[in-house]
Amino acid sequence: MADNDPKSPNDRIHDRIMEHEYDGIQEYDNPMPRWWLLTFGGTVIFAGLYLLNIGPVGNGKGRVADYEASMKAFDDAHPAAVGGPSIEKLMAMVKDHEAVDEGKEVFTKNCVACHGPDGGGLIGPNLTDNYWIHGAALDSVYLTVTNGVIEKGMPPWGKVLKPKDVERVVAYVTTLRGTHPANPKAPQGVPVQP
Repeated sequence: MADNDPKSPNDRIHDRIMEHEYDGIQEYDNPMPRWWLLTFGGTVIFAGLYLLNIGPVGNGKGRVADYEASMKAFDDAHPAAVGGPSIEKLMAMVKDHEAVDEGKEVFTKNCVACHGPDGGGLIGPNLTDNYWIHGAALDSVYLTVTNGVIEKGMPPWGKVLKPKDVERVVAYVTTLRGTHPANPKAPQGVPVQP
């Protein structure tokens, strides 16, 4: 204790005790350390700058510009299918056993979880009967596989698979129609001509 300090140690402790009391317990006024308060203030300022998207803080042009550039790069790398291949090309693939076998491999890797190993349907619809939800024509099946059916849980496989893999899986799915799976799902959609 300094010689020129008129207060005793008990007086200084008493000054730091807060006025209120609860169940005989008095609270000691212990302020936060200055380094903690400066760190907290710095995070509040950084959060404000981040929300305002103030220009290049570090690398890049700002978080919104970086996000838009990333989305544009993804869209450029994975263009949406406009019309797809011609019906003649898909029909030729249906008759090509090698293309159908490659389509079966793609189907086994990606589609079995929803449509079953034999196409009889699990979560997704039965692909072997004559009832189709989004059309049974080759171009309709191609667009369904490519663009997906988000509201029913089918992802847009055109953004995941290569275009040739989409074509081959469409050829394979076409060969499933009229087969007899072990445990087929009930018909869904509208009947189509075989």
